[in-house]
Amino acid sequence: MNYWLFKTEPAECSIDDFARAPHQPIIWEGVRNYQARNFLRDQVALQDKVFIYHSSCKHIGVAGIAQVCRTAYPDPSQFVPSSPYFDVKSTLECPRWVAVDLIFVSKLPQLISLDKIKHSPKMRELPLVQKGNRLSVMPVTATQWQDLLNLSANSGS
Repeated sequence: MNYWLFKTEPAECSIDDFARAPHQPIIWEGVRNYQARNFLRDQVALQDKVFIYHSSCKHIGVAGIAQVCRTAYPDPSQFVPSSPYFDVKSTLECPRWVAVDLIFVSKLPQLISLDKIKHSPKMRELPLVQKGNRLSVMPVTATQWQDLLNLSANSGS
């Protein structure tokens, strides 16, 4: 199993959206960075665990966990002219972008704030805190995954 961190703006898709429909898969679409797309297409696998990270909002940080329930397929939004994710160069025969489906696992006991992550010595190698890394999809090692869960459990202290 692989572990991932997916960034989202909560106004578009939040951990609460997953929690409101815990058995309903949610499409993870709109990824328009080639490196992030390649992770989705080539490495994200069925049953992989995903941290849902809220960005561009008041409370930035890891908010919950989802699981991959459908692997990469052509992102339908790239073909819809009215979509903000429309790509005029994508065709049905040769799509450029992919989506995956996720399903709710849990909300974390406490949001793991970006500040807390940055100040944790164990998180120094986490791609999220690496200078210049702005990817919306990034790998997390098994050790980092557990360390982040431990940060969440200890957020109240």
